Amino acid sequence: MGKVTGFLELDRQDRKYRPAADRIRNFKEFIIPLPEQTLRDQAGRCMDCGIPFCHDVKGLKGCPVNNQIPDWNDLVYRGDWEKASHDLHSTNNFPEFTGRICPAPCEASCTLNIIDNPVTIKSIECAIVDKAWDNNWIVPKYPETSTGKKIAVVGSGPAGLAASQQLVRAGHEIHLFEKNEKFGGLLRYGIPDFKMEKSHIDRRIEQMTFEGVIFHNNVKIGQDIKMKDMLDDFDAIILSGGAEKPRDLPIEGRNLKGVNFAMDFLPQQNRRVGNEEIKNVEPILATNKHVIVIGGGDTGSDCIGTSLRQGALSVTQLEIMPTPPDKEDKLVTWPNWPLKMRTSSSQEEGANREFSVLTQKFIGSNGFVESLKCIKVNEKFEPINGTEFKLKADLVLLAMGFISPTIDNLTQELNLDRDSRNNILANDLNYKTSHKKVWVAGDMRRGQSLVVWAIREGRQCAHEVDKALMGSSVLPK
Repeated sequence: MGKVTGFLELDRQDRKYRPAADRIRNFKEFIIPLPEQTLRDQAGRCMDCGIPFCHDVKGLKGCPVNNQIPDWNDLVYRGDWEKASHDLHSTNNFPEFTGRICPAPCEASCTLNIIDNPVTIKSIECAIVDKAWDNNWIVPKYPETSTGKKIAVVGSGPAGLAASQQLVRAGHEIHLFEKNEKFGGLLRYGIPDFKMEKSHIDRRIEQMTFEGVIFHNNVKIGQDIKMKDMLDDFDAIILSGGAEKPRDLPIEGRNLKGVNFAMDFLPQQNRRVGNEEIKNVEPILATNKHVIVIGGGDTGSDCIGTSLRQGALSVTQLEIMPTPPDKEDKLVTWPNWPLKMRTSSSQEEGANREFSVLTQKFIGSNGFVESLKCIKVNEKFEPINGTEFKLKADLVLLAMGFISPTIDNLTQELNLDRDSRNNILANDLNYKTSHKKVWVAGDMRRGQSLVVWAIREGRQCAHEVDKALMGSSVLPK
């Protein structure tokens, strides 16, 4: 497997970033790819570890889509990039997405991560698919026969895209509905272009169009088309609308202008970059403003990078959780994803980070936010007397995660059972809702999660729908 002694002879090398001062001038991707020979050498570091925790071992998930990482590492090491692409696509419909925005739990699970020196799996994955596109190895796959079955997929995020592509290749007639002008869901409107340019989505949409997927944009199911009509017209419906309801911060001053949800801010900028009309909403811009981002996750980080590129005067990120340790305890955490201090590329670009901070009040005048009243908290999130402080703020972005799918005409009309977190109730064995014709996949079922988990659920849901309609399925699960 690879170079038997590679991990002993070669140090880890990974992709670099363009200098922060250069990259914040635009919204383009800024990662510098590794040379081909370096990639082959890095793939050769993949050791014959016997139990590859980087994919799935007894429920310990390295890679949620079960990428056969040692196999395609070996193929890259040997220079067989085309076969590596075939192996990669056998488990992941869109590796160019995950190769750019996945946090790489596979690397955390790598056996070499025991000594903090894991294989550069994410970079190799991205290089494989980019080379495949460059060499025209990625082409539409057409079904041999038509089943005569008609399936609707509602929501064109990663779960909906994956389910649609799998099912159209099984010979079904697939209609994919999206409420926005363009397709991709969170991939397009939530993830900034500097992390993933939208041309990657566009060419997948083109591929899927050739494969036979029928795309419908600017359609709100439950409003423009009634669910009753959908149930009459289709043999099966897959809901993949995501978890779009953001967690709010209902404290004094919340209604001041300048206090916004992150997912009102980020899509606007993505539409600007994509030359889309922003329509009848007030622009939210960080230009010449002191920005406070509340929430320490990926969305908060995306707000930082976007604010700096818009020309913010300063950006401060507040996190109620305590400062994580610089290094995890391997004996306790490995091969699971560890809690430790991580610094994103956006945070590196110039954000001030504060931990163990509770925001108590938004302060303003003339209807506009001007500052925040904050206090430090202990490990039980209890305020510590005497630690109060104020932060200047012209723009506050709430990036504290998402709590559930939105309650709209679609979900109300179906009256589907929900779980304790208000997600659509279905298990991960058959993805079946309480309605006999309706399945659900992605964040709409599991709650907010990673793109790679959405792809996994879309693929698995497609298998179950195909099996339910046809009696059996050849689609991988």
